[in-house]
Amino acid sequence: MTDEREKLINDLYMLIASKVDDMTDVKNELYILISKYEIVSRCTDIVEIKEDRNERLLQQFLIAKTVKGLTKRTLKYYRTELGRILQVINKTVDDITADDIRIYLAQRKIRDKVTKTTIGNDYRVLSAFFDYLYKEEIIKSNPIYKIDSPKKEKTKKTALTDLEVELLRNACRDEREKAIFEILLSTGCRVTELVSIMLTDIDNNKILVHGKGEKDRYVYLNAKAVIATEKYLAQRKDDSIWLFPSGKTAFIKEKKKGYKKKELESWWKYFPEFIENRPLNIGSVQVMMRKMAKRAGVERANPHKLRRTSATNALRHGMPIEQVSKMLGHEQISTTQIYLDLAEDELEQAHKKYVV
Repeated sequence: MTDEREKLINDLYMLIASKVDDMTDVKNELYILISKYEIVSRCTDIVEIKEDRNERLLQQFLIAKTVKGLTKRTLKYYRTELGRILQVINKTVDDITADDIRIYLAQRKIRDKVTKTTIGNDYRVLSAFFDYLYKEEIIKSNPIYKIDSPKKEKTKKTALTDLEVELLRNACRDEREKAIFEILLSTGCRVTELVSIMLTDIDNNKILVHGKGEKDRYVYLNAKAVIATEKYLAQRKDDSIWLFPSGKTAFIKEKKKGYKKKELESWWKYFPEFIENRPLNIGSVQVMMRKMAKRAGVERANPHKLRRTSATNALRHGMPIEQVSKMLGHEQISTTQIYLDLAEDELEQAHKKYVV
């Protein structure tokens, strides 16, 4: 006998859909409800979980992705998320069915109340994992093939306005913050690329950055970014190889007594002996941007929004989208389009100018 649960759910869904206006969560609720019942007779013995096999297959997957050239950060993300998902599903990889994945995704939506974006991320992680297992003939069938990709949330991503840019610029406390701000705004580089810049990567007004998938590219500094970077470097008295080195947390967190506020804010300038020969971490830049936004009275600002602002401004000033895409380090122009914040009237004017 075959498992009729999927057919039953779809029949119930269609019946309810004809009577209910908002169907957003109905199907997810049905999956959770039906998971408590057996529609046909079948073995319901608890499956013996072979944690060693799950771990071994996960390691194989990560090794394959390492060979492919994924960054350590991406590999860590796969490791963490897949480990968590497999623990929740609580089955050996070989025994996981499409139904198990449907129920997991439904529970994420209804029980955990996560966003559609998070559910989409979970789906993509599982898809990558099971695609690998299927192509390597480790599993006989791929359960993810039976599940439609979750629809993404369509939210309008905005860039900073000219006024917000100036407010943030004036809110920079010292030369280092100003250099970080101007480089991000001028180049549109990722925060991971920013913190990985070494002094030897800088050549006048261009910088060699190390992008996703170990793909290097050059980005360029405008006049404001060049001046800000030069002023910042002129204040440096350490011998670190990094453009933005990290500091010893013991000093920053504990040794505050007896120091002036200005010295603590710009510790990198006044206490070079506390600078370590390792790059600034991503979190520090993000925290810096949040504090800067608060001082400036700007509702929201982060490195990623500066990247979007850089791309939007470049396109508004006439840079072809192909070159904007190259500047951002994107392989597909469709990815670049996600970053752009163009109003309808701007699109209308562009249409009149270019489409004749």
